Amino acid sequence: MKTPSIHLTFLLFLMSNLQMTFAEDEGQARQAVLNAYWAEVSRAVREGDFEGYKATCHAKGVLVSGSQKTSSPLSDALARWKKDFDATKAGKIKASVEFRFSQRYGDKTTAHETGIFLYSYTDPEGNQKQDYIHFQALLLKGRDGWKIMMEYQKSKATREEWDALATK
Repeated sequence: MKTPSIHLTFLLFLMSNLQMTFAEDEGQARQAVLNAYWAEVSRAVREGDFEGYKATCHAKGVLVSGSQKTSSPLSDALARWKKDFDATKAGKIKASVEFRFSQRYGDKTTAHETGIFLYSYTDPEGNQKQDYIHFQALLLKGRDGWKIMMEYQKSKATREEWDALATK
């Protein structure tokens, strides 16, 4: 009578491993799509594509600034940032943004991503500036893809913290 219990144990083990493998595959697929999302954000900033950037944002999105201790509609921030997108598109300035992550949680329709972004900027006189910012992003997936619902620009980060995320 030990044989049925061994078979049952083995069957449960196989089912558990299949579920874990499926969850890992699903997580990797979601992460690949989110990587493409962040690449699109980077492209839009680099090319000064305001409409492309705006398309990555949820219409009711929120921007939280830890350094300024404020929360406001993302649409207000977009209105402030538009002049920089236009200047980038016109070639008057150069801008870029890169992302590195320390945590990435989610399921089929939600994602919470934590990390650091590096915003690089060159003004018309050629002066360069780099800002490393700790951030969190809450994203929702709808019919038209992933959209950022909440961007929390938490605090300044350091180059060392940025470099440490390169190995993750």
